[in-house]
Amino acid sequence: MERDRRRALQVWIALNRAQHAIDAPLRAQVEAHGLTMKQFAVLEVLLHKGPLPVGEVGERVLLTSGSMTYVLDQLEDDGLLIRRADPNDGRVQQVALTDTGRALVEQVFPEHARLVQSLTDDLSTPEKETLFRLLHRLRDSAA
Repeated sequence: MERDRRRALQVWIALNRAQHAIDAPLRAQVEAHGLTMKQFAVLEVLLHKGPLPVGEVGERVLLTSGSMTYVLDQLEDDGLLIRRADPNDGRVQQVALTDTGRALVEQVFPEHARLVQSLTDDLSTPEKETLFRLLHRLRDSAA
């Protein structure tokens, strides 16, 4: 039991260190384009999914409604997205990329994807698949 507890703590420490090591270069790459990671996450979701209700964007990027409002305000002030009434339900607010926002995220995302790939190049494809499966299992058991 004690050995299992020690190993669990070692896994937690390794996860934190890996996340920090991966996050630093990704954050620097995104910030070089004048974006925060949260702003980039919102723009990336809208690039790949199209206009979405505010709440759905928040769920996809793991932001609370208060944080979402702040991030959306920033992106709207910068002319990168617009908010509008949902055409199917006027009570729901949708967000969509502006042409400027689309151009920016279309520039940043490929760089980001290449960097993510380079950060995982030391893992074989089967190792990446195993890691993916294990991380999802860990997430699901913690939820």
